[in-house]
Amino acid sequence: MINEKKSKIENYIFYTLLIFLTIVFIFPILLVLMNSFKSRLYVSTQPFAWPSGNMFVGMENYINGLTTSGFFFSFLRSVFISVFSVLLIIVCTSMTAWYLIRVKNKMTKVLYYVFVFSMIVPFQMVMYTMTFMVTSLYFDNVVGIILVYLGFGAGLSVFMFAGFVKGVPLEVEEAATIDGCNPLQTFFMIVFPMLKPTAITVAILNAMWIWNDYLLPYLILGSDNKTVPVAIQLAMQGAYGSTDYGGFMAMLVLSIIPIIIFYISSQKYIIKGVIAGAVKG
Repeated sequence: MINEKKSKIENYIFYTLLIFLTIVFIFPILLVLMNSFKSRLYVSTQPFAWPSGNMFVGMENYINGLTTSGFFFSFLRSVFISVFSVLLIIVCTSMTAWYLIRVKNKMTKVLYYVFVFSMIVPFQMVMYTMTFMVTSLYFDNVVGIILVYLGFGAGLSVFMFAGFVKGVPLEVEEAATIDGCNPLQTFFMIVFPMLKPTAITVAILNAMWIWNDYLLPYLILGSDNKTVPVAIQLAMQGAYGSTDYGGFMAMLVLSIIPIIIFYISSQKYIIKGVIAGAVKG
């Protein structure tokens, strides 16, 4: 009886904490959504007030944001960069992880630890030399930045894939080899389908990072080939430091919709993929 009451109290505390954390995380998003329908004057003076009366401007902020920021072309550019960067990261890092785990020698061990070490190197530490190298190699364009994202995303992705590959039975690959499959056929027809949970997790994590990234596109692409974060920041800046906060909030809402949809549609694979990639082996 005492244990049952203790269990109920623990559950009550646990769910209360979960509700509190949910409110903490959702409130900023709701605040941005609410302020996207206010006049720019009221966004800064009354940010927590409900948009009504003179505050409410309908879709005006969205229209102004779309017309002044070049949001549509920036959106397409961000989609192109995000999609192809994620695809390249998944294909290249999964093959790399498979090779590093299956080929046992000193070189593969060193390479594996190099990928792991790259996870802890801050971007700010290498951004100036990276910008110089990218410019020298003529990668300062929407295609070249995809290769740059592959380099920065390889560390975590290889680590997660390698953890899962360790749990893939080697006998399955040997059976495929006996049936006449070459290494590429073995990987793409046998191994890669088994990596689906981890691949989706890697895709989600990298898509969220690349879509929301501001500093790297700004350093490499500048203001000529703006992505969504760069376009929002540049377009909403007015003269003498004045900012159109209403349009800023409206563009933030539009920019987070795709990544929220992608995350919700794939969230069931996240925990499964993270556990499989980090614990197995």
